[in-house]
Amino acid sequence: MSRLKSGVRPSLQRFSLEDLAPFTKEGVFARNASRDFRLFYVGRDDVHGILRYLLSRATSSLYLNMFGYDDEELNAECMRCAMDASVTTVITLDKSQAGGKHERAILDADLARDPVAFNTHVAIGQSSTHQISHTKGGVLDGRVGFEGSTNWSASGEGTFVVKGRPGGVGYRAQNNTLAVFTCPDAIARFTAELVAEHLAARGPGLARPSSRRSSCR
Repeated sequence: MSRLKSGVRPSLQRFSLEDLAPFTKEGVFARNASRDFRLFYVGRDDVHGILRYLLSRATSSLYLNMFGYDDEELNAECMRCAMDASVTTVITLDKSQAGGKHERAILDADLARDPVAFNTHVAIGQSSTHQISHTKGGVLDGRVGFEGSTNWSASGEGTFVVKGRPGGVGYRAQNNTLAVFTCPDAIARFTAELVAEHLAARGPGLARPSSRRSSCR
């Protein structure tokens, strides 16, 4: 990933939800909008642009569980984090979705590019009760969270955008939502849940060696 001309990657250290106003249909939020929560709509707002904006600014941590992972551009940002030792990265994907043709191709390419980073940071599995891992959200740098029904695909995000607005030849958009929030309590609780879901998807680790009674007297 090339560095920016300034040599410094934009970060989320001074992020404000107001920064996302340009991605909305109106281009501005109401005066009485919540200070720690915004809701966006696929087919109306540039949801793909929001996700790309947030992920590209992750510089210290990425906790993610995504059911539906068919976006090469967003995947590139996730793998940037996974391959950067200074970014704590935890990525969880659903086992059934990962078998899809496009998602499988993305993951195979990631694995081939950096098998150590992929195997260290990415877990593909199920929920703790062996159901689908259906969470669609993440927490970035311990400051910004996002969650909703939006899966990462062309129709899931409504990615065809013309002049900052949804539309264009071949444009498709599911009815999906994306919530972005900065509430510290929600961030902490969601981070803990994402870690728990990651561990469940990864499954049991190596068995502990059996304890042996010391021969020392």
